[in-house]
Amino acid sequence: MPMISVRTSTAISVEKEAILTQKLGKAITLIPGKSEAHLMLSYEDNARMAFAGENDGPLAFVEVYCFGAAQSDAYDELTAAICNMLCDELAIPPDGVYVKYIETVNWGWNGKNF
Repeated sequence: MPMISVRTSTAISVEKEAILTQKLGKAITLIPGKSEAHLMLSYEDNARMAFAGENDGPLAFVEVYCFGAAQSDAYDELTAAICNMLCDELAIPPDGVYVKYIETVNWGWNGKNF
């Protein structure tokens, strides 16, 4: 039951959102036991963001919510994949991307909890 929220200071066109959706669907499998089948995605573009006191460059803040836990090497691989795809698709350099992981043991879906 993963959820990925992508907030960027840049615009995300409908075409780029479709590409990111496809790429994130594949990338989530880097976390063992996770798949696109239950992946929810959220996009917020044109957000007002600043980094290191400056707000003139493209930035992104990505939150990855997971039911359960994973090994840090899986998160390392997913962070690299996310940074690469945001660079390729939205021209956001990896040093302008933060990725936050949130693990939970309580996750509800379809009227019940896992």
